[in-house]
Amino acid sequence: MNYFQLFNIEASFDVDIQELSSSYQTLQKTVHPDKFAHASEQEQRIAVQKSAQINDAYQTLKNPLQRAEYILVQRGVEMPNEQHSFQDTSFLMRQMELREMLEDVRHSGDVDAALLEVQSVLSTEYLQLSQIMRTQISENNAASNSAACDNLRKLKFYQKLNVEVDRLEDSLFDD
Repeated sequence: MNYFQLFNIEASFDVDIQELSSSYQTLQKTVHPDKFAHASEQEQRIAVQKSAQINDAYQTLKNPLQRAEYILVQRGVEMPNEQHSFQDTSFLMRQMELREMLEDVRHSGDVDAALLEVQSVLSTEYLQLSQIMRTQISENNAASNSAACDNLRKLKFYQKLNVEVDRLEDSLFDD
């Protein structure tokens, strides 16, 4: 089942979230398990399965990084696992710099300003990289798909680092 076809939307990185949501709600109404309360056990089971598939498809297409990964996998791009190391040494260096910047927040004289700076840097770099990946996905050739895959992995790093920033912020201000 192709998720884009399921929701009757164009297979593209740029998705109209309202259109997706509307299509999702329409589909869910047609297969909602409550509609099959008086149906056979098999029909009820099928309704639950279809409902779960629609939910999975919706969650995937709603999230930009999951959507990008789905598109790339649909195109046959082999996604490296999380432990696969980056060949991009400059990005490895950038990861270390960002982690050091995050660690420096704890020892900053002005924790609020340091946190805002880290959040601003992460947000700016994430948006720039996301735009590059969007362009690469729209180009849809072997080289651009491979580059988009690399950038997707980088974006996942930024996403994880943002979670760490949130945790750090919670730990610093919960005291």
